[in-house]
Amino acid sequence: ENENEENENEENENEENDNKEKDDNDDEKNENDNNNNDNADEVKAPEQKKQDDDYERFWEFTARHRRTLNIYVHSQHDLLRGTFRSLLWHPHKVLDFDNKHRYFREQLSEYRRRLGVRPATKLLVRRSQLFADSYHQMKRMSEQQLQGRLQIKFLGEEGVDAGGVSREWFLLLSREIFNPDYALFCAAANKNNVFQPNKMSYVNPDHLSLFRFVGRFVGKAIIDGQLLDAYFTQSFYKHMLGVRPSYHDLESIDPDYYKSVVWMLNNSIDGVLDLTFSTTADEFGRTKEIDLVPGGRSIEVTDANKEEYVRLKTDFLLTKSIRAQIGAFMRGFREVVPAGAISIFTEKEMELLICGLPDIDIDDLRACTDYHSCKESDRVIQWFWQVVHDMDRQERALLLLFVTGTSKVPIGGFKELQGMSGPQHFQIHRAAGVDRLPTAHTCFNQLDLPDYSSLDKLQQNLLMAIREGSQGFAFR
Repeated sequence: ENENEENENEENENEENDNKEKDDNDDEKNENDNNNNDNADEVKAPEQKKQDDDYERFWEFTARHRRTLNIYVHSQHDLLRGTFRSLLWHPHKVLDFDNKHRYFREQLSEYRRRLGVRPATKLLVRRSQLFADSYHQMKRMSEQQLQGRLQIKFLGEEGVDAGGVSREWFLLLSREIFNPDYALFCAAANKNNVFQPNKMSYVNPDHLSLFRFVGRFVGKAIIDGQLLDAYFTQSFYKHMLGVRPSYHDLESIDPDYYKSVVWMLNNSIDGVLDLTFSTTADEFGRTKEIDLVPGGRSIEVTDANKEEYVRLKTDFLLTKSIRAQIGAFMRGFREVVPAGAISIFTEKEMELLICGLPDIDIDDLRACTDYHSCKESDRVIQWFWQVVHDMDRQERALLLLFVTGTSKVPIGGFKELQGMSGPQHFQIHRAAGVDRLPTAHTCFNQLDLPDYSSLDKLQQNLLMAIREGSQGFAFR
């Protein structure tokens, strides 16, 4: 076991070195990406243009008939293996979570069949040492064992695992991974029950090995259909999917900085802000300056290059500063979950996949809603609640995710909904304009709802926002 530990420490050191080399190559890769984008703007051949137009018409048609398509796919699910397979990666995300989830389970079953059936792997754990015992046993499991069934036994207890003991183990361990004693995760700035990898987790010398274990554990829960009490930031779900976070994801990490970024992008900063292409990092009271590009501290941020600055700063805060932790987690995650199978989901659906669809009491939500510049008797507010009452469980979960940043329902009901500074009711603010998309501020559980000319228009725009809000309007 000591020899295994030494090998694992060497692996962790190599992984950290690889991550540093990857950081050094990022700028070159970004430059190549920009050149490729420039080439893509060249005039396309007539045949290619016609094909693109046909695809666009197809996407628009399927988006318009979303509900009908989902009903049809639900009754004829084999269509996703052939004719309708492209809908799994539809740009407007037309397939419901239930249809995607069913397809995902079928793909996993086929993958497991190819690996072959193995006997159950037994884990013997002590409740007082749940994390350590689970870690030491799971890290030695092979790929075939990870795909097989787990049989959990709590030391000193008579319970036989026929499913219930495993469910309890998954639930208890999903809470224990956030134990601050391990220093692996820290709470998001605006939610104390939503977590992000801790950039200073290196205070624990085994942190990368532990992140790999957590990745295996979360992946195992997904393939076994076990639900966890583990809610992560949207940017971390994006990393699980291999999607680059956008500057909108900064809101859950640093709400004040996010506001300054939004202001900077929407206003002229020439002669107003004194910024360079560098950033500062505070580690245990020590502040150091880091260049975002070579020689960045001598390059001024202007109106002409501020979008590039925001992209680089976002990448540093949400990716580079925790790259080693993300890499270790994903290494364990991919040892369990096939990358191709998971790619059909969005970051919002990843939370539903890991944590399940919540039971949302709409009457309780409505009773705990505050109104600003509008009142409950207003026509548009009445329409809003009518649309919400007509939503299915998935759509209600996506609405809660859109407005609060998590689909988790507080144990004591919506009167205990948390905001940036403690308890904060669900809020609806009257927004300017007519028939525009609604927006949200997750720090304050706030929905900005414009006026609408009809009930149908409100329903159309609200559903579009909660399904695609973090996708179509993200900064690239």
